[in-house]
Amino acid sequence: MPEGDTVWNTARVLERGLVGDVLTGSELRVPQLATTDLTGWRVAESASRGKHLLLRLEHGGERRTLHSHLRMDGSWRVFAPQARWSGPPAHQIRVVLRTARSVAIGYHLHEVALFPSADEPARLGHLGPDLLGDDWDPDEAVRRIAASPEITIAEALLDQRNLAGVGNLYKSETLFLRGLWPWTPVAAVSDPAATVRLAQRLVAANRGRWTQTTTGSLRRGETTYVYGRRAHPCRRCGAPIQKAEQGERVTYWCPRCQPAPPAPQQPAH
Repeated sequence: MPEGDTVWNTARVLERGLVGDVLTGSELRVPQLATTDLTGWRVAESASRGKHLLLRLEHGGERRTLHSHLRMDGSWRVFAPQARWSGPPAHQIRVVLRTARSVAIGYHLHEVALFPSADEPARLGHLGPDLLGDDWDPDEAVRRIAASPEITIAEALLDQRNLAGVGNLYKSETLFLRGLWPWTPVAAVSDPAATVRLAQRLVAANRGRWTQTTTGSLRRGETTYVYGRRAHPCRRCGAPIQKAEQGERVTYWCPRCQPAPPAPQQPAH
């Protein structure tokens, strides 16, 4: 699941495979960049910003950023120059970057853009504090969430303008651990700061490894409390885990550990 930790890890893979090297060839298989050739550009940095990947390139004093977004199913892989490529089918390849020692392949990337690096603030400035970045500021994240008191806490956590890096997995797990019904309005959350801090700790705990766990276990089937466990018994109370669409996203929760508020009583006649 490409959430903040997965994107951070992917940036490290590209860092090890490309940074410091000069591109000997490139293929940008998206219409708006189909004729662009990055041969001769040096890969100066590989960075992440929430769910966004940023490869910063330089050539003759000019700096450009190759931006990509993994969304739900994108990925990058790095191979030795003569190695056979493995991964998704070839028709999903969107970017190929070659150096003398590596080939980086971007599969099923939903957004690919190339722009002057000086434009990064304008293009990404709408994002909230990055859970894994130097700019992480829980107070600012809470301030942004509180600005829309009428929306649900689940929607608030997913909104990258509030905090950058939370997806469906960490949203569902954070709300379970906080005992919050996912449809609770932000205004009714008693301690949003604790919720934000917990989300950041969960994401940061998986930085540097590909297995995402919130339970502490790395064993298959034991890595989450509610996410991906519809109809399985809650690890705390045994109630069947529920799953529902929430907006355009999916939410998992325990109806007993995260109860909905009681319905208002009708006046007696």
